[in-house]
Amino acid sequence: MLRRLVLIVLPALLLGCGLGRDEGPGDPSGRKRVSHATFADVSGQARTLAEFGGKVVLIDVWATWCPPCRKSLPEVASLQKRGGEDFVVLAVSVDKGGWGDVTPFLQANSSLGLEAHVPGPGEGLKPFGSITAIPTTLVVDRQGRLRERWSGYAPGRAEQALAAALKEP
Repeated sequence: MLRRLVLIVLPALLLGCGLGRDEGPGDPSGRKRVSHATFADVSGQARTLAEFGGKVVLIDVWATWCPPCRKSLPEVASLQKRGGEDFVVLAVSVDKGGWGDVTPFLQANSSLGLEAHVPGPGEGLKPFGSITAIPTTLVVDRQGRLRERWSGYAPGRAEQALAAALKEP
């Protein structure tokens, strides 16, 4: 019995900070529009995904206290630095303390060069449905529709998903 419990719980802890079933992107022929999702930058400016129309957006939902999130952040920061004309990478922290938690973390880890955001006012991350584990990665296509999502950190998966999304018109 204990062995079965360990086999179930241990992978969940290693792959993501949280248990629960993650939702998929839905019907591939009718992707859910999520361009009304909101987030706030460090200056407090509220933004929406609609601002990035025509670009692929990769969103990494993370928290400062989450070990798998911390492990994934160097890859997220690297992709974020490479973004530009075709894609954008947003690292959205769901720390309960908001910027009070995020700012000291970013200062202590300044070598990452990570630009972070927090969920914005209004819709926030609700358009993506329930996020029950972190890190959760969301890939939004050029039309503002959810293309793919997964929870947990797998080295290289974000880059592969981004490359696949960039191949679509």
